[in-house]
Amino acid sequence: MIFKDKVAIVSGGSRGIGREIVLMLAANGADVIFTYLANKEAAEGLAREVEKLGRKACPAQLDSRDFNRSKELIEKTKQDFGRLDVLVNNAGITKDKALMMMAKEDWSSVIDTNLTGTFNLTRNAIVTFLKQKSGNIVNITSITGMIGMARQTNYAASKAGIIGFTKALAKEVASYNIRVNAVAPGFIDTDMVSGLKEEYRKSLAQNIPLGRFGKTAEVANAVKFLLGDESAFITGQVIVVDGGLSIR
Repeated sequence: MIFKDKVAIVSGGSRGIGREIVLMLAANGADVIFTYLANKEAAEGLAREVEKLGRKACPAQLDSRDFNRSKELIEKTKQDFGRLDVLVNNAGITKDKALMMMAKEDWSSVIDTNLTGTFNLTRNAIVTFLKQKSGNIVNITSITGMIGMARQTNYAASKAGIIGFTKALAKEVASYNIRVNAVAPGFIDTDMVSGLKEEYRKSLAQNIPLGRFGKTAEVANAVKFLLGDESAFITGQVIVVDGGLSIR
């Protein structure tokens, strides 16, 4: 088990890509603290699945925009588990709209959740990582932050910001044996995508060179690689998991 007895925090871990990452970590030996915003039932169900894998799970209700609550989560994790080895920043929202129709709240809520939320948890975890001279961070960004997509100026800005954040922090902490990388998914078959009309889903898939949507497990596998020893000489990088969409 490549993460045996390690302790990980995953934000936005109760569904979709985050859920798959939580299960991947647990299946490979880690105890996992994961955050959720509102769906307590889904979070508790995931915790039971983790426990069936023989690992500890701790669901924590957290709005990633709350800096102080993020600090409390890091402190509680160290108190309850004695350590912290991994941070995966996955929590994020979308509020897609043409810019001319976008309200200030549409902009601020996406930036504050996706980008500032990444800062909040990382800023509070980095002190621990620096003191112990070890740590591994993976930030979930998006190909939208690399190539842009219409009606997603807020989301694209937040995800592009995460890429810049990743690269800058990787340079800042590399000498402390801390690695910081990112994964940029394209269209992944989650609840968000499955809720689209079938005709629209087909048209989207036709634009993907591999001809299909990605699977959450395929994103989790990229995270697994970046968190494992096989990628020990990789930091400040973005792995794209999009079926070739960004190279069309």
